[in-house]
Amino acid sequence: MALTSWKSFNFFTVTPVKAPDEVDKTPSRPLFEGTDITAIASGSDSIFIGTSTGHVHVCNSTFKIVRSFHTHENDYDHSGSIRHIKQVEGTALLVTVSEDLSNEPVLKVWALDKPEKKTGFPRCQTTVIINNGRRQFPISAFATTPSLSLVAVGFANGSITLIRGDLIHDRGTKQRIIFESEEPITNLCFSPPVTSSTAAPQPGYNPYRYHPAADGGDTLYVSTIGRVLTLITAGKGTGQPARVLESQGCGPGCMTPAIDFSSGERGLSGEGNDIVIARDDAIYFYGPNGRGACYAYEGPKEMVNVFKNYISLVSPPASQPSTAARTGGVSNTLKRLVGRGAPAAADDPFDVTKFTLLDTELKFVAHSERLVSSVRNVFNSWGDLFVLTFDGKLYRYHEVSLQDKLDILYARNLYILAINLAQKAGVGEPKLRAIYRKYADYLYGKGDWDGSMQWYIKALGPSNEEGISTVIRKFLDTQRIHNLIEYLEELHMHKIATSDHTTLLLNCYAKLKDIDKLERFIKQTSGEGLMFDVDTAIAMCRQAGYYEQAVYLAQKQGDHEVVVAVMVENLDRISEALSYIQGLDPEMAYASLMKYARTFLKETPERTTDFFVEYYTGRYFPGNKITSETQTQHGKHESGIQSYLNATLLQQLPYMGGGVGSTATNTPTNVANPGPSPKNVPESTPSEGTTVPLVLPKAYNIPKPRTAFSSFVEHPKEFVLFLERVLENVETGGYGTMNEGDRTDIYTTLFEIYLQRANEEEKKEEKEKWEAKAKRIIESKETLIDTSNVLLISHLSDFRDGTVLVREKQGLRFDIFRSCCSAGDTAGAVRALKKYGAEEPQLYLAALSYFTSSPKVLGEVGEAELQRVLKVIDEQGLMKPLEVVQTLSTNAVATVGMVKRYLGDTIERERREIQNNRKMIETYKVETEKKKAEIEDLGTKPSVFQAQRCQACNLQLDLPTVHFLCKHSFHQRCLNQVDDNVECLACASPNQTIRTLRKAQDETSDRHDYFKMSLQESRDKFGTISDFFGRGVMAVPPVIPN
Repeated sequence: MALTSWKSFNFFTVTPVKAPDEVDKTPSRPLFEGTDITAIASGSDSIFIGTSTGHVHVCNSTFKIVRSFHTHENDYDHSGSIRHIKQVEGTALLVTVSEDLSNEPVLKVWALDKPEKKTGFPRCQTTVIINNGRRQFPISAFATTPSLSLVAVGFANGSITLIRGDLIHDRGTKQRIIFESEEPITNLCFSPPVTSSTAAPQPGYNPYRYHPAADGGDTLYVSTIGRVLTLITAGKGTGQPARVLESQGCGPGCMTPAIDFSSGERGLSGEGNDIVIARDDAIYFYGPNGRGACYAYEGPKEMVNVFKNYISLVSPPASQPSTAARTGGVSNTLKRLVGRGAPAAADDPFDVTKFTLLDTELKFVAHSERLVSSVRNVFNSWGDLFVLTFDGKLYRYHEVSLQDKLDILYARNLYILAINLAQKAGVGEPKLRAIYRKYADYLYGKGDWDGSMQWYIKALGPSNEEGISTVIRKFLDTQRIHNLIEYLEELHMHKIATSDHTTLLLNCYAKLKDIDKLERFIKQTSGEGLMFDVDTAIAMCRQAGYYEQAVYLAQKQGDHEVVVAVMVENLDRISEALSYIQGLDPEMAYASLMKYARTFLKETPERTTDFFVEYYTGRYFPGNKITSETQTQHGKHESGIQSYLNATLLQQLPYMGGGVGSTATNTPTNVANPGPSPKNVPESTPSEGTTVPLVLPKAYNIPKPRTAFSSFVEHPKEFVLFLERVLENVETGGYGTMNEGDRTDIYTTLFEIYLQRANEEEKKEEKEKWEAKAKRIIESKETLIDTSNVLLISHLSDFRDGTVLVREKQGLRFDIFRSCCSAGDTAGAVRALKKYGAEEPQLYLAALSYFTSSPKVLGEVGEAELQRVLKVIDEQGLMKPLEVVQTLSTNAVATVGMVKRYLGDTIERERREIQNNRKMIETYKVETEKKKAEIEDLGTKPSVFQAQRCQACNLQLDLPTVHFLCKHSFHQRCLNQVDDNVECLACASPNQTIRTLRKAQDETSDRHDYFKMSLQESRDKFGTISDFFGRGVMAVPPVIPN
């Protein structure tokens, strides 16, 4: 593409640079005016100017000379003018090349941070005399690597000298002539160092042909007026002949490295783009393998330079002949190589020099300007480009900001170029999206709806929510609904859509009645699931009547509650909804079951009741369906066998339920599953010959039974069945246990329902059946129903048997007997006495009073029953005979003849007891006198010991021997006593027992409170007093003499 077709802009501001005045404020000659400037270099925040007198001036950013020094030893010994100068970036080193045609050129390396003590000038680190075979030709080209490890010097006679060594520390150098030709050397460039753009292999990269060194310099590019060549200067291939890249050369200053070393930009370097060459016909890029990109640009070129990512071109006036060989300008080229003087002034004022800045990547002219004077030098410093003309004027070219560039492009509606420019500058995504948005607005304004929508889609991002709303409003027209649908779909693809966007998209689908797109939209998935607000989509589908799609979305989202709601409320598929619930996890299934329990009980009462029982007994297992509409007969048979086997095995395993102490098992069956959770239910039915794995139920908290009561309000039959089966499970210990409170609730509710059903029945048999069930609840040992509740319910239901059963259950036997007595039911009182008398003996006392309360009652009871009551009272000692007589004497109903036998037996028994007590007294007196006599004999008479064997070891007695008064003898060694308190081993245990009893009696004699308490609780007061008298409670305490 020719440069004439490139668009031209003004992306640089040009300002002339003015040198500061001298200290004395007197006018002075401008800094760059005159012809003594021979070389300029920039680096390390300074500008270095070499003069024809061998001096170096250092200028700061204000272009004030802050330092000057000469490169020769003294002011009188001139070593020539400075033809080349280079500052090593990042260091304080400066390289100068001085040339005097009468002597060999001299290369010096200066340490700017190490001044000499005498002169204050920088220290010269290294001095090298450049060898050209003792041929006096001027230097035409100069190049170094960044580390100064290699220096190449080209001469006008066509020879190149390569200097290799450590120039920084002056550790010795080697130089040799590596190339000679008949054409003068015009330019030299080393291959640039490895950068981020050149390090990574590019398409078409061949590792066997090109391996850039870390410091660069592995290849030396050489240009003459007739050729472009490369020389290998490092690594393999060093010393090989030069390789010709192009059979056309270029003039001096028309070849430069494709990178700006003073800038952080990546420049133009890359694979195949190491150098840039400007010829009269075009601009060329070259690499080690040959020519690269080419851009046609007709006209003579005098100088080329790389600034950041731009190429700067200096085109001489049309009257000045070209330096290219084919145009016959060789003489002028030699003049530039040797003299470098200012060109002759042109007679035509419009014959001016042209300065151009190009962006070859984006193919536009960044700046173009015509200069009256020819250009002496172009250099980069402080992030700007500087142009020095022969008339001593210096111009600063400052690149405008990216936003200013974009504004210029916006004004010319060049949005594509603006996008490319922003991408090249590496701006962030938000900025790029803003440009996309501007371009889309521009296309929208032109009426290009489809094109604008594509750029609106590209502009989508999380930071322009307001812009999204604006775009949607633009396309709300019915004729643009397809564009709107495309935009809304992209919002969902980018996951930035809100619920309003989802609503609008689904409305668009509904308006177009495009079911296929609706299906594709709701079924689109990604790695993270659905890409829209599912809740909003479900609501819109339900509102628009797309219930199947709503069910699909809810299932995909795992919103089981919505699935059931749609099936029940919209699709009226009650049975399928119940089957779906049975495939859910316990917690989810419970919530849905309780929400629609009454609907399920109304439509499918049996299945729903079975489900309630299964869940509330801890046997629920996801997928344990009750129905099997889609099963074949063969499948049913296999499922039944498998269910039986699973149930048999599972009943032997404990189930760690969530309830307190609950255990449960389950019987999974393989049945149709319209919508179960895939993680819980097997998807296929096992075929014949396969083994079905045993799956244990998932643990869950069994809810309290009372939570289900409200669901059975209008279904008493199912309610009774539910309660009975739950109780049956608990009582048989089948699945889990139930706490006392829950069991009480169930028993109380069942009792009330039984009586309610009994009152509703008209047939006597049915009524007795329900009453019998109610009685069994009261009589059951497991029943925990509260007595007050039973009495209240029995009273409200007029169930008199319940009152009796409750009193009997609670041990209120006196209440039963009293109720019979109060009602005058003598026969009932007798039955209650016989039934409860053994457990409640006090009933006989009440019966004695009641039986003798009136002649009528006594006649109904009979004398035999009265005698039985008196006999039991006498045998059990319930009343003293005197108390019996006093009870019977309260009225004239009982006669002496009725109690004659009872009184006679009592008197006879007491006489026998008196005689026995007298005999015992006499016996105790004789034994007491005998013991006293023995004690007296032991204290007054000698004792004879005739024992011959030891009582302990049963051996013959020998001295020393110990005899006790109890007639027992021991060896002294057998006693094993160390003190004087020797006691008979045979009598020690009985004596200790007697002492213990005596001690207890002494302690008891002091506990008068214990005596009073025992006396109050005793029925036989005299016997208690006698007992404590024997213990010494009433004994006189011994008198201790003073």
